[in-house]
Amino acid sequence: MRRASRRAAAATAILVTSALSLTGCGASGDTGGSDSASGKVEGQVTFQTWNLKAHFKKYFDGVIAEFEKKYPDARINWIDQPAEGYPEKLSADAAGGTLPDVVNVSPDLTYPLAKAGLALNLERAAGKYRGEYLDAAWQSQQMPGMRGVYAFPWYLNTGPMFYNKELFRRAGLDPAKPPTTYDQLFRDAVAMAQKSGRKIAMLASTPSIEDFGRYGVRLMNAQGTAFTFNEPKGVELLRHYRELYAAGALDSQALTAQAESAGRKFEQQSVAMNPGSALDLGNFRKDAPSLYKNIGITDAVNNTGKANMYVQGLMVNAQSRVEPAAVAFAHFVTDRQNQMAFAKQVTVFPSTKGSLDDPYFTEEDGTDVTRVRVVSAKSLKTAVNYTPVLLSDQMKTVLRNAVAKAVQGKQSPKAALDGAVAECNRLLKTG
Repeated sequence: MRRASRRAAAATAILVTSALSLTGCGASGDTGGSDSASGKVEGQVTFQTWNLKAHFKKYFDGVIAEFEKKYPDARINWIDQPAEGYPEKLSADAAGGTLPDVVNVSPDLTYPLAKAGLALNLERAAGKYRGEYLDAAWQSQQMPGMRGVYAFPWYLNTGPMFYNKELFRRAGLDPAKPPTTYDQLFRDAVAMAQKSGRKIAMLASTPSIEDFGRYGVRLMNAQGTAFTFNEPKGVELLRHYRELYAAGALDSQALTAQAESAGRKFEQQSVAMNPGSALDLGNFRKDAPSLYKNIGITDAVNNTGKANMYVQGLMVNAQSRVEPAAVAFAHFVTDRQNQMAFAKQVTVFPSTKGSLDDPYFTEEDGTDVTRVRVVSAKSLKTAVNYTPVLLSDQMKTVLRNAVAKAVQGKQSPKAALDGAVAECNRLLKTG
């Protein structure tokens, strides 16, 4: 399973260009499809998933069989694409007029198709279903500068934070009260570094765009036409990280660290906090038993009261010739019953209201998987997707490089972020 992360900027640019060439419109978005998806559910619906068939064929075969039983005049043609090259595949389909009727997408891949009028506005066509989904999940399928929602929310995920209770004790910190706000994090991180003689860092990575969002920084303007993470609050966050780095509270290799190397630092107990998953917890028990017995699990630090949400969706092709059936099937796959069944097969979470109150997500049974699942499910009830759909991988690199310069003291936090915003906005206009 993959998280709903950004794809390559080049592929997204290709997708935009191809889609616009096909439709011959610039920012229609809201024009595709009829005002209602009502009508007889009949015909063949082409349903495309994203690297799911190898492990979940039995599940999807069952869902399809149930749908065809409910709607005997409809048939589902399920195709699955590999993870590698998925954006390019969407681009080719958009350009060739062969986009499937129902498509598995993340919000960043929905955007260019919605802007080109190829994604059905479900707020209009199927707004009656809105109340079935978590508000933030439904809103995650809104597109910048456009009215409406352009995919049914599907499965969600989030990242809990692991922390080392023993390292907290040694630093004189309460292991039962890990930091929940950034001010607490900065305070505890400095204490950790001081008590350990700079041998133990609190964190092993610099702030990403999600951190800016969790800190309370406004990432884009209301129109979705320009990045704004260089506002004073963004500069303030980066200044704090610069101070952490100088104090030894941020690992010395954080500027170049990848998620895997940060994880190794945590496993070696030279870093006190690190994001992770149930899989990591199992590895700790096997490979680092001394760490495992002292593991604490909490939400990622934030100033907003809301965790970060990774989200997948099912988009309906606005040019589908079987629109009523396509909308009905996309809703069927993402309804409460089917999302719950899927979540019990893989470590994901349903986007439907009430599902996260199920005992499966609230009651622990002593296993590692359940420990993480319960914490994550609780945070997802109010989580939001902080990462702007318009932030490409290229833009992420621009921000990462700016953060590194500021943290090292090679550039002031304000100058670094001003430069990053200027470049990201330039890429936004030319991309």
